[in-house]
Amino acid sequence: MLTGRVIGRATATAKHPSLAGWRLLLVQTLDIQGNAEGFPELVIDELGCGKGDTVLLTSDGAAVREMVGTNNTPIRWATMGVIDSESSNSKQS
Repeated sequence: MLTGRVIGRATATAKHPSLAGWRLLLVQTLDIQGNAEGFPELVIDELGCGKGDTVLLTSDGAAVREMVGTNNTPIRWATMGVIDSESSNSKQS
């Protein structure tokens, strides 16, 4: 699982049949400090996430295949939750 920030939506008139009806988001993955890390990912979303939301992502193939209802899908990432706030339990000296 990773955290990421929604940076936009993707619209496709021609796409794999398993993606029909799914909302596609462009999500920038984040490092532990909340900074952009790596390239943005194409993510399916059933939570209604919007631009600027910080989200929890999964790349678990079984979970994603179950969400879309088929074993034959090109999608790898899906939103699993929206992060409302962040806190750290570590103490700094």
